Amino acid sequence: MKRTVRGSGALLAASLSLGVTAPALGADGTATPLQLPRRDQRLQVALERELSHQPFRDLVRRGRISVSLVDLADARGLRYAAVDDDNMRYAASLPKIAIMLGVFDRIAAGELRYTQELRELLERMIRRSDNRASTELIGRVGFAAIAATLEDPRYRLYDPSRNGGLWVGKDYGGPLGYWHRDPLHDISHGATARQVARFFVMLDRGELISPWASAEMKRILGRPEIEHKFVRGLLALPRLLIFRKSGTWKHWHADAALVEHDAKRYVAVALVENPAGESVLSRLIRRLDRIVDGAPRVVASSP
Repeated sequence: MKRTVRGSGALLAASLSLGVTAPALGADGTATPLQLPRRDQRLQVALERELSHQPFRDLVRRGRISVSLVDLADARGLRYAAVDDDNMRYAASLPKIAIMLGVFDRIAAGELRYTQELRELLERMIRRSDNRASTELIGRVGFAAIAATLEDPRYRLYDPSRNGGLWVGKDYGGPLGYWHRDPLHDISHGATARQVARFFVMLDRGELISPWASAEMKRILGRPEIEHKFVRGLLALPRLLIFRKSGTWKHWHADAALVEHDAKRYVAVALVENPAGESVLSRLIRRLDRIVDGAPRVVASSP
């Protein structure tokens, strides 16, 4: 992975000084969470054209795939395209990003210390998708605290008005077992493509917990150690930076990433129900990358 898929050693300092915007404020002065814009017509047409090819066409027809794509490189603002993005699906290990968010929320509240040991547990959970590390972290934070962070008005990453979103209601093969399946769909480890895309966009903007916490979570998401799905599909690209988390269980496959290379910066999320989902996602990300590459952009003029 060190050859092409990497995080930046200067990521924390760069994220704190460049490209970080404060969350919008509501009329009462409280932070309001970022919402993705309406679907961009050009990007949406391009996405639907790519999904009209096999094997994607059958997956769309059968309601077995959800996709969100956010182009971050246009100076005019976010450009969004999606298919079935509010359908909550079983997402296996992808919701481990919610555990990580809950950990940093407890750090910000002064209830956890960010030690080297805690950092290594987070890296094992995200980069290797280590189930024992995941269950250990759930035990330290608590299911209820993770749910409260996801439902926090600052983030609304689980939002009943948008058909749910990220949810962690069970450990990952450990002694904690079930807590609560999500109240809308009875899913233990769930996600919608839209809410995962929002997570990554807010992360990139420094809007999850704090600019420091967002930058540190982004660093942890870098250097993925499992080369499959999105990573395999993009691995040959030069100067690639990818910050991702995936999930697999039986025929459920999920991947989500913030991708940076050359002039492109985008968030891609896909959840697939298909035995060949790993191969499907590797093929899909190459098509999504081409869509973003061909999208029109406005270059900001110098002040």
